[in-house]
Formats: sequence, structure tokens, C-alpha cells
Amino acid sequence: MSEAAVFLDRDGVLNSLVLNRDTGRLESPLSPDQFRMIDGVLPPLVRLQSAGYALILVSNQPNYALGKCSLETLGHIHQELVTELLYAGIHFARFCYCLHHPRGVTPGYSGLCICRKPSPWFLLRARDELGLSLAHSWMIGDQPTDIQCGRAAGVRTIRIGAAPPPTSQSTTSHHAAAHLADAAELILAQQRD
Repeated sequence: MSEAAVFLDRDGVLNSLVLNRDTGRLESPLSPDQFRMIDGVLPPLVRLQSAGYALILVSNQPNYALGKCSLETLGHIHQELVTELLYAGIHFARFCYCLHHPRGVTPGYSGLCICRKPSPWFLLRARDELGLSLAHSWMIGDQPTDIQCGRAAGVRTIRIGAAPPPTSQSTTSHHAAAHLADAAELILAQQRD
């Protein structure tokens, strides 16, 4: 069997969302000092890694495209994540960031792209380049686009947090979990069956 992976969204799954005072919405951190790992997310990542799953981050990060921060700032925020993971002995096989947005204002990062979730592009690319079995892989996210992405790629999906009623079959996750620890337990239980 090819290697299996757990694909993970970032914001709202690994790190806390931040209130953007300009929009009044919970969004991605806009600076490194706003980046905070969610309590309790590192042990389940260690468990999944120890069980042999490749960990792959797949995240839409449009703040540069939208003119909210610089590419350098996005890099510093990513480094905060990497530092936390390395400190816990967690290795991600790859980090996949879509920096585009259909209504972006930054040239070269605006308009439609092939990599923005719900597109499964990053998952299919990882399958081809890493020899992954998508049938044995999972996508964990907190947004409908995460679930659509996973379903389009043919992986099993877990929705984190309180989910609104699904609007279609493509936004209905295979499982729901309160947080990453519960999601990891679901995956590991299925692996044991």
C-alpha cells in the first residue's frame, strides 16, 4: 500500500483565529505575535505521525493578495508554526499554501487559480509526488471548502468545530469532531479496524 496522509487546514484547526477589528470577523493571524497554537493540538499530531501518517498542511492564505499584510509577514507567521512543530518533534511532509484570492488587489496573486481550496490540486499533487494513497488518507478542516477539497480528492474528511447544516453532499464531512484530538482518535480507531 502507498503511504497515507493526513491533510490539515491551518487556521481554526492548528492555530486560533483572530478577531479582525476592521471586518468584525475571525480570520487568519495578520502578524507573528497574533499566532497562537490551539491548546492540545501538538499531542494528536505526534500520535498521527507515530502511526505512520504523512502530515501535510493545506491552507488558503490570501492576506497578501488582499493587501492585508506582506509576503514577509506571511513567512514570519509560518515560521512561528514551524518552530512550534519542531519543538514538539513533529515533521510535516510539506506545507501547501495558496496565496491567491479571486478578489485580490495584489498583481500576480489576484484572480482564479488552480490551488485555492476547494480545489484538490495540492492533494493530487502530493499524491503524485509522494506516492500517497488518497483512499487511505484524510482531510481535517473547519470550513466547507476543506471538506469539498477532501471529497474532490477522494479522501475521508473530518470537520472540526461546530458545523452549520451542510448545503450539499460535497460540504458534508464523513465525520465531525470537536477538536483535533478527537479527529486523531477517529482516524486511529479506523486504522485499528
